[in-house]
Amino acid sequence: MSAAFRIGVARARLSPPWGVELAGWGYYLGRTWQRVRDHTAATALVIEGDGSAVALVAVDLMYADAAFTHAVRAEVARHVALAPEAICVGCSHSHNTPTAALIRGAGEIDRAYVAWAARQAATAVIEAWHLRQPATLSVGKEEVVGWTFNRTRAGGPVDTRLSVWRANDLAGRPFAAAVNFQAHPVVQMALGTADLSRDYPGQVTDVLESALPGLTALYFQGSCGDVNFSPQWTDPALCHEPGRAVAAAALQALAGARRVERPGVEAGVKSVVLPTRRWDRAEVLRDREEGEHRLRTGDTIGWLDGLARVIVNYPARLPERYGGDVSKAVKAVARFGVEWSDAMLADLDTRPETVTTEVQAIRAGDAWLVTNGSELFTTLALDVRRAWPQDDLMIVGYANDSLGYVPDAHDVERRSYAAHQSPKFTNQFPFTAESGPALVRGMLDALEGATPS
Repeated sequence: MSAAFRIGVARARLSPPWGVELAGWGYYLGRTWQRVRDHTAATALVIEGDGSAVALVAVDLMYADAAFTHAVRAEVARHVALAPEAICVGCSHSHNTPTAALIRGAGEIDRAYVAWAARQAATAVIEAWHLRQPATLSVGKEEVVGWTFNRTRAGGPVDTRLSVWRANDLAGRPFAAAVNFQAHPVVQMALGTADLSRDYPGQVTDVLESALPGLTALYFQGSCGDVNFSPQWTDPALCHEPGRAVAAAALQALAGARRVERPGVEAGVKSVVLPTRRWDRAEVLRDREEGEHRLRTGDTIGWLDGLARVIVNYPARLPERYGGDVSKAVKAVARFGVEWSDAMLADLDTRPETVTTEVQAIRAGDAWLVTNGSELFTTLALDVRRAWPQDDLMIVGYANDSLGYVPDAHDVERRSYAAHQSPKFTNQFPFTAESGPALVRGMLDALEGATPS
């Protein structure tokens, strides 16, 4: 069997030391992990063809910012001949892992751990580079229908596409696979909010590796800014079912994958400027005044009408994360209001009213991957799918940067959790109705740039 590529895969442990917080589940919970349900990792895939190479590294972190990506790329570049723009760092977004980017109040950043995690991610890439072997690459897809829902609007769109890349050695044995699907990894939270865990992305890779001995699998999160698994699956007795369904679809996609005959790999990055809306000083001061009042008095009257209106996706259920204690929940909300407004008032009138971010496109033969550093809404991801003429396309979110949510015009207009609260915990101005389309154009431009003339 002839090989058009040289491919390597490797994994490095990312499990944090005792005392590192888990991220993304309420505010100021001090949620340091107490039990390891399953160890976290950085898993890297290096693909070389026609003298060029790209690297994909999947990290079990909730968020990772541009500085983390830069650290990974710089460390890799010190040791192997991989161009920085050819390295993609994508987060699983499990809420039972730490964060390597700001999410105010919802997971403290442990700088020593983050620096070590970046080196571990780089180590996985470097090891994968040295393990390259002649290989074939195949790509496949399936539709995962009926498991997810749009949590921002009744009957709203979901992207049901699951995509896979598979590497076989010259004996025809699969030894590496990348999976791309989109749903928030919070389906197993009921098993333990203080557990270190990869949630369903880890379950998917474990199932693939068990079913195909000798395989190492990577999971890349897609565009799930507005997508969860349906509520019934969060029951502790049922929460493993979504992962099994995704894994079954992935195995089917791997079995039916078509071989990539076109040689060569290519990667490129593009800077995209996204418009934002400067916070009005009055709205910042209003949040601050409410926060100060509630902290001073302990007042909980009307607490869902102000600061807490969209503090999480389901604000009325927030006290559940504080043992059912409304006073504790309100105190956390009030503390958040004071801290975010302090940070925003420091440069409210002088910071730029735009956000610049990176998008990246990677081509392996006639298979494609494009990234964004956000929790992208489904309508925007589907705009990319419709506009890009190649059907084999992975859209990887939470990659190379940390923007929080990029909502569509519908949610911008209604000032939802994604549109109004996310910029508070990421210390940004809110995105506008034009921000998502600008990001879509940037992703399509990056794909065009990675297309051979």
